[in-house]
Amino acid sequence: MNYLDYILIISYIIGFLFLGRLFKDNKDSQDYFLGGKNFGWFPLSLSTIATQLSAISFISAPAFVGLKQGGGMMWLTYEFAVPLAMLFLMVFLIPPMYKAGIVSVYAYLEKRFGSSTRVLLSGVFQISRAFATSVMVYTIALILTSVMDFPMWQTILIIGVVTLIYSYQGGMKAVVYGDMIQMIILFLGIIICLFAGIYYLGGWGEFITNIDRSRLTVVDFNSLGVQGDEFGFWPMLIGGFFLYTSYYGTDQSQVQRLFSAQDMGTVKKTLLFNGLLRFPITFIYCLMGLVIGTMAITQTDFLQSIPSDKPDLMIPIFIRDYLPHGVIGILMVAIFSAAMSSLSSAINSLSATTVEDFFNRNKDLPNDKYMAYSKYAALFWGTVTIVLAFFTGDIAKTVIEAINKVGSVFYGPILATFISAIAIKRVNGIGANVGLLTGVAVNVYLWLYVPEVFWFWWNAVGAVVTLGIGLLISLFFGNGKSSGEQHTLEKTWDFDLGKSIILIVFFIAIVLLSINIPNLF
Repeated sequence: MNYLDYILIISYIIGFLFLGRLFKDNKDSQDYFLGGKNFGWFPLSLSTIATQLSAISFISAPAFVGLKQGGGMMWLTYEFAVPLAMLFLMVFLIPPMYKAGIVSVYAYLEKRFGSSTRVLLSGVFQISRAFATSVMVYTIALILTSVMDFPMWQTILIIGVVTLIYSYQGGMKAVVYGDMIQMIILFLGIIICLFAGIYYLGGWGEFITNIDRSRLTVVDFNSLGVQGDEFGFWPMLIGGFFLYTSYYGTDQSQVQRLFSAQDMGTVKKTLLFNGLLRFPITFIYCLMGLVIGTMAITQTDFLQSIPSDKPDLMIPIFIRDYLPHGVIGILMVAIFSAAMSSLSSAINSLSATTVEDFFNRNKDLPNDKYMAYSKYAALFWGTVTIVLAFFTGDIAKTVIEAINKVGSVFYGPILATFISAIAIKRVNGIGANVGLLTGVAVNVYLWLYVPEVFWFWWNAVGAVVTLGIGLLISLFFGNGKSSGEQHTLEKTWDFDLGKSIILIVFFIAIVLLSINIPNLF
């Protein structure tokens, strides 16, 4: 890197500090946590996708596709369930929660099951999200440090402090519009790397000639994910459906964006756009990984510059060694952008759940105290994630996989709890809590004692167990009435035929495309 690259990075940092100042005038909770509920579908969609298109996606996924042993284009199977999950959210899960006018998604549970369920799930979210975000910050700082002249502690502070400042000042508006900018920069970075890789390979024809064809297989209908195997069609589809439905529909860091939409029509368009755009973006960065991985295999000098035990450095080293100055600065900014996008969402959602679920559950905080608590909470959680990032240390590589598994332990049971709250009136507070804990316990048992079951299955297993036990306990203990407010089932379905058909057709199309990928190269 030279002075031009550093100028670009510094300009980017200054710009985001200005962004926080631009949106610093937040009058109340609707402003600070929901952006005044004035967002249209386009900024919300880009913001949602930017959070998912993380720095890990930009760096680790291409390395898996192009270089890691046992890797390849089967990474695309992670996306199969997304359109179906968006359809379920659009039709069933999100409409009643959006209409409830809540800030924290866990507030919905108190209406049905009482405060214990709300506080329990909010606490789990806060601990797990803070820890997961700190690991992400550490991992990206480690990668950036390996290809830049910044020491580790400075890189962590740059990512953490800049994100904290603009999130603290600007609230949800700064987060969403910041994500939009970061999404554009990151996508530009992917495109630059893709075409630069093709150029250094000697053209598309050379890529096709030298590609490792064993990495082109995407779909495996024979693998059921119960014998230590992974990436089978059915576990990725069924387990993925429960995972993505829960993540986008019950995880505060994601659903808070939907609550910020100006109306239900905007929510539907946001979900539709997210369901349609994730696969193409994933396909492009997987193709980028395939191209640059092929380049590494065919060019010995490049391959030898990538540590054998750190294949995730493939993309950063390619950027450092093969791209011109200025472009290097833009792509380092892209990696910073992805990390900051994930961190800003975490800070804002952690602040929202802290204030809403622990300090303002009775809605009795004066507005000035509410805003003060909100900013204190943002400052607290931002500081916590930065400090935790320093102590993550060398366990990060193993913890990242563990975090994904921890998420799958909880996502299914949490989703089942929300489904019970919305649609199963016989489930009461006792049943919901016991069902939730049982579903989690079963998943922990699978993790510890049945390791041959692929962890994607835990999402489905936990949901089914939670629903079954919750209903059974409710029938035996109590008359089916909630320990919270009496639940009256209104019409929860909000069916949109046109959008539903589009998502179903798109799901079929991406599966067929994936099956035929080996024939396309």
